[in-house]
Amino acid sequence: MIELGKTQCLNVVKETDFGVYLGTKDERVLLPKKMVPEDTEIGDALTVFVYRDSSDRLIATTKQPKIRLGELAVLTVSQVSKIGAFLDWGLEKDLFLPFKEQTKHVNEGDSCLVALYIDKSGRLAATMRVYDYLKNAEGYVKDSAVSGTVIEINPDYGVYVAVDNLYYGMIPKSEVFGHLSVGDIVYGRVSKVRDDGKLSISLKQKAYIQMDEDASIIYEEIKKNGGKLPFTDKASPEIIKQRFDMSKNAFKRAVGRLLKEGKIIINDTSITLK
Repeated sequence: MIELGKTQCLNVVKETDFGVYLGTKDERVLLPKKMVPEDTEIGDALTVFVYRDSSDRLIATTKQPKIRLGELAVLTVSQVSKIGAFLDWGLEKDLFLPFKEQTKHVNEGDSCLVALYIDKSGRLAATMRVYDYLKNAEGYVKDSAVSGTVIEINPDYGVYVAVDNLYYGMIPKSEVFGHLSVGDIVYGRVSKVRDDGKLSISLKQKAYIQMDEDASIIYEEIKKNGGKLPFTDKASPEIIKQRFDMSKNAFKRAVGRLLKEGKIIINDTSITLK
């Protein structure tokens, strides 16, 4: 059976002036002459990828695409038209990414994480809605360093991430600091491996490591502000997040570290360098 969107091994069943046909007498696909290896004969087995040409006919190629049916890959936008975008996937005919399958507007030259699927008309197409194509995580343990692509943002729950562009991951709402957008690459660690194989991700280091980094950030900010910060660790979480993009607990831990090291003085309404 010839399968659209997949790499497969097919036998040569007929030779012509414009190429060879692969498959069986009842079901076959053309491999154009420029793709046919030298000395190919009827009965030979060739490894090819099957897709559709510009006339929507099944066609085989010995080139291997950057993505296959059901897979995910980061592809570059080669062109944007009135009906959608076209992606470079390593073949002569670019891969279509419809507007309705875009989770954010893409421009020429952008890179985007997509999955390959067959649309209702039987054509291969790309989608940025990749959540259903992700797999349960394998080989990850708590505190494993990971990276991934932001695929969806839910203000009520958090940020959904394709970990290593393959596996289910989520940054819980409480762990989201700073502005994130769909398509951003994030780096963090596994804070929990769930029973269902999905990963909870933290963008912060473990507390004792993060505290040193946060303390350095606060110290440098106080220096830039003339040696004084106009609020203390009793300030509201909103003020702290706006100024330092960290939680109140993280801020208090870092301020405590600076105080213990004798670098600051905490007054009633401010923090100053010692």
